[in-house]
Order: sequence, then C-alpha cells, then structure tokens
Amino acid sequence: GKMPGDRWQRFANLRAYYGFMYAHPGKKLLFMGGEFAQTSEWNHDRGLDWTLLDDPMHRGVQSLIRDLNAAYRRYPALHQLDGDPAGFEWIDHADHDRSVIAFARRAVVSKAEIVVVVCNFTPVPREDYRIGVPRAGYYREIVNTDSSFYGGSNSGNGSGGASEPGPMHGRPD
Repeated sequence: GKMPGDRWQRFANLRAYYGFMYAHPGKKLLFMGGEFAQTSEWNHDRGLDWTLLDDPMHRGVQSLIRDLNAAYRRYPALHQLDGDPAGFEWIDHADHDRSVIAFARRAVVSKAEIVVVVCNFTPVPREDYRIGVPRAGYYREIVNTDSSFYGGSNSGNGSGGASEPGPMHGRPD
C-alpha cells in the first residue's frame, strides 16, 4: 500500500522487485505476509491476512515466491558465489532513461552456468530490448515476473532467445 501507482502497477513493481532481490547477491528477506503481498503491516497481535489468497493477484505473488525459491535452489549461479565478486557481473546499470538494469550471475561448480537477469522497473513494455551477453548461445527464460500466471500482462521472451553476433555492452554478442 506504500508503493506509488494503481493496484496493477503496485503488484507489477512488487513482482519485479522480488525477481531482482532473488537474483541479486545477498541474503533474501521476506517479512511476515510479504510472500503473498499482504497489504497491511504485520501486527504481532493478529494473524496474517490469509484470506487475501482468494484474490488472484495475491495468489500470483505467492506462486511467484514459490517459483523464485525453486529457481534459487536449482541454479547454483544464484547463490553459490554470493559474497564473491566472481559471481556477479554488471551488464548494464546505466539505462536510467528506461529504468532497466541487467547483470549476470555465475557459479563455481560450472563456469558454463550463467544466469542473465534483466529487470524493467517501469510499467512500459520494452519490445526488442537488447543487452550484451557473456557468451554466445541460447538463453532460456527461467522466471518472468510479468507472466499472467503471477498476475502480469505476459510480456517477456516466451521460452527464451538466441544471442546474435554484434557488439553490445562491451561484449561480442
């Protein structure tokens, strides 16, 4: 309830933030009711507002948190080198005009495992948005916080996309 925008924008921003938080290095913090977007602040004198899960938008946030937890466990690049600079690489942190950031996460188990994260912090879809990637190949979409399954508008990359030759962000693809 403290976020700007209408109801849809607040849920979209919350989902985008949770995606960023789970992908960015550091410990993850969910406070009482955050896992389903409780609208009121936690109060030790009463229980959580579990009835909010009757609303598809709140249930969508709960599903997103479940899937982010699963991805966090499944992909070592998201947690293995949390405190090591070798586990994180900025791709683009300066696109303030479009409020988009992109970074890569790596694992120690396999240098081939790279998770690329792109966060759009506006309600404006970015069609054909391009970023430089750490290596050539196909990048599968793991989690899309704007999926209709989570209450979003289904903007995204579908199943993923292949890199194309051409310099971008200091990378050849």
